[in-house]
Amino acid sequence: MKLGIIDYGSGNLHSVEHALVHAAADLKGVSSIERITTVDALTRCDQIVLPGVGHFADCRNGLMAVDGMVDVLHDAVMVRGLPFLGICVGMQLLADEGYEGKVTKGFGWIAGCVRPLSRSSQPDGAPELKIPHMGWNTLHEKIEHPVLAGLDKAAQAYFVHSYFFETASPNMVIATTDYGTDIPAVVGRDNILGTQFHPEKSQQVGQQILRQFLLWRP
Repeated sequence: MKLGIIDYGSGNLHSVEHALVHAAADLKGVSSIERITTVDALTRCDQIVLPGVGHFADCRNGLMAVDGMVDVLHDAVMVRGLPFLGICVGMQLLADEGYEGKVTKGFGWIAGCVRPLSRSSQPDGAPELKIPHMGWNTLHEKIEHPVLAGLDKAAQAYFVHSYFFETASPNMVIATTDYGTDIPAVVGRDNILGTQFHPEKSQQVGQQILRQFLLWRP
């Protein structure tokens, strides 16, 4: 099994790669973990991870700048059914569109849009929320999923984001976290999974999630 981490200039690649290599160290069936920069290399992958840091439109444009990458990624995930994990903006790109600065089309793999977090989504009298949302928050599993199996009910993950994925289908929200209101922390369908938090920065919880993604055979 070959896992490909798509490298399209969106940063944080080293941390994601290091975390996945560590997670795979004691697993059988993972033959290699590689950074993917060409469509030819992507066609040889069995699992795909799409990281993302920063601006929705910048990340989308970075992918589009790699000739054929978006089309081949769509074929790999939506036609061939390869296991896919999107991280942070890599998860947000699953949406129909994002509203960061301007309206930018996403992949449209999970219906919904990416909107800014609200500073004021707090009870009356409570202080305004800090934006970006940065730090540790508890994951609340809404739908059982193999990649989250065995997590403690008090499990926390590390978030850094100013926008959130407002899904159109509640049955595709696997887990939420509370930041003034419930926001999707994990979304998914079929062979697709996305985390708003950074598993590569989430210590033992993140390592458990990455291990279980590597073993996932949807």
